[in-house]
Amino acid sequence: MRPDKHLPAHARGFGLVAAMFVMIVISLVIIAMTRLSTAQHGSNSLAIQQARAYQASQAGLEWGVVQAIRNNSCVAAQSPSLAGSALSEFSVTVSCGSTSYVDNNGSPVAILRITAEAQNGTPGSRPDYAFRRLSAVVERLP
Repeated sequence: MRPDKHLPAHARGFGLVAAMFVMIVISLVIIAMTRLSTAQHGSNSLAIQQARAYQASQAGLEWGVVQAIRNNSCVAAQSPSLAGSALSEFSVTVSCGSTSYVDNNGSPVAILRITAEAQNGTPGSRPDYAFRRLSAVVERLP
């Protein structure tokens, strides 16, 4: 004897509907978790690339400050090499502008504005493209 023969006609098959509902809900939860995981991985990768772009730009800025102080003047845009480092995929461009004035004591003072830009590739060329620009102002006394 089958146990569902004692059930009313409208109650037969309810277990199948409930099981399908549970399976659909679990499937939707799994899909949502997969999408969330993918988005989280992408944002973590981009955050790491942004941090690396900052470090590459900082290295270029420090290089530019040393060059400007050593040469006692600004040089047009230069591209220091990061080859052999963990930041070798970044291209760095360092530019410098200068102005000068005479202070209250009659001494000439040079103001050097140094800007370093670091990027890996071109915008839209890769999903983890990163760009960073840093600037520094250096006052040079004679």
